[in-house]
Amino acid sequence: MEQKNTQDAIDALFPLPRWEFIAICAALMAVNALAIDIMLPALQQMGASLGVASENHRQFVITAYIAGMGLALLFYGPASDRFGRRKPLLFGLSIYVVAAFAAAFAPTFESLLALRFIQGIGAASTRVIAVSVVRDRYGGRQMAEIMSLVFMVFMIIPVIAPGLGQLVMLFSEWHMIFIIMSLIALAITLWAALRLPETMHPEDRRPLSILSIAQGFRIVLTTRVSLFYTLASMIIFGSLFGFINSAQQVYVGIYGLGVWFPVVFAAIAAMMSVSSFLNSRLVVKIGMRRLSHGALLGFLAVSAVWFAWSLTGWVPFPVFVALFAAAMFQFGWIGSNFNAIAMEPLGHLAGTASSVQGFLQTVGGGLIGALIGQAFDGTVRPLAAGYCGVALLGLVMVLIAERGRLFGAPNAPKAP
Repeated sequence: MEQKNTQDAIDALFPLPRWEFIAICAALMAVNALAIDIMLPALQQMGASLGVASENHRQFVITAYIAGMGLALLFYGPASDRFGRRKPLLFGLSIYVVAAFAAAFAPTFESLLALRFIQGIGAASTRVIAVSVVRDRYGGRQMAEIMSLVFMVFMIIPVIAPGLGQLVMLFSEWHMIFIIMSLIALAITLWAALRLPETMHPEDRRPLSILSIAQGFRIVLTTRVSLFYTLASMIIFGSLFGFINSAQQVYVGIYGLGVWFPVVFAAIAAMMSVSSFLNSRLVVKIGMRRLSHGALLGFLAVSAVWFAWSLTGWVPFPVFVALFAAAMFQFGWIGSNFNAIAMEPLGHLAGTASSVQGFLQTVGGGLIGALIGQAFDGTVRPLAAGYCGVALLGLVMVLIAERGRLFGAPNAPKAP
C-alpha cells in the first residue's frame, strides 16, 4: 500500500494525465499493428497489381516490415539511453510517415518490399520507446497493469484496421491504404511531439559507445529471468505473426468469408482487448506469474485440442473460431505480463533492455511466424501445429527462467 501511495504521489507531479500517458503509449504501439492489419484485405489485389504469382509470396509485404523493425530495434535502445526518449522516437516516426507515403507509389513488388523494410526501421522506435517510457514511470505489477491497459487500447487497431482497409478497397485501390496509414502516423507523431514529456531519469543516461552498448547487451543477455522470459515471449509471439501472415488465406481462402473477413478478425482482436483489460484488474491482486503461467498452460491445452482436431481432417468454422478465440484470450494474459517480468530487473537501462528484448521478440517471432505462414497448405493444420509447438517451447523457456517452478511467489526473486 505504501508503494502504491508513493507511485500515486509521483503520478500527481507528472505533467501528463495517466489516461493520456496510456493513450499515447498505446497509439505509439498501434502504428505497428496499423502497418500490418490495415493491408490484410488488400494483399490479394496488391499481389495481382504488382505481378506476384504465389499466394504465399504476398506475405513478404508483412515479413519485410517485421525484418526492418527487428533489425533497427538494436539501434534505438542505446540511442534512447543516450539522448533520451523523445528525439529517437520522433526521428523514427518521421521515417515511418515518409516510407508509408512513398509505398503508395511503388512501381514494383521489389520496391514496395524495400519501402516496407524502411518503414519497419522507423517503426522500431515506437516499439522501444513505448515500453521504455512505461518502465521509466512504473515497475513490477504496476508496470504489468499499465502495459495491460496500453495493450487493451492498442488492440482497438486490429479491431478496426482490417475493416478500414476493406472500406478503402471498396472505394479505391491498395495505394490509398498507404496514404491513410501515413496520415494517421503523422497525427500520432504530432501528438507525441506536443504532449509526451521526456521520461528518462538524467542519472540513467549512458554513453553511446561500443563498450557501453556491449556492456548493456551483456547485462540483458545474462540476466536469466529477463532472457528466458524474453525468449518465451518471442516464441509465443511467433504464433501471432504466423496467423497474421496467413489470416487472409485462412478466412477467405478456406472459409470463404469474403468481405466478412475483417469482422471475424476484429472479433478475435476484441477478445484479446477484453483479456488485457481483465489482466489489468487482476494482476495487482494475483500477480504476474500466477496469471501468465496459468494462461500459458491454458494456451497449450487449447492449441493441443485444436491441433488434434485438425489431424482428423476438416475443422468446421465454428469450432475453428471457438478454439482460436480461446487461445488468443490466453495470449492477452501472457504478453504484457511476460514483458513486465522481463523488464523488471533492468529499469536502470530500460532503453537498451527494451531494444534487445524487442529485437529477439520481433526478429525471432517474425522468423517463427514466417515459417508457420509459409507452411500454409490450404488447411488450418500448419497453423494449429505451429500454435501447439510454440506453446510447448514457451513453457520450456518459462521453466528454465523459474528453475522448474511455476506459479511462484508474487514477488519472486529477480535472480540473474
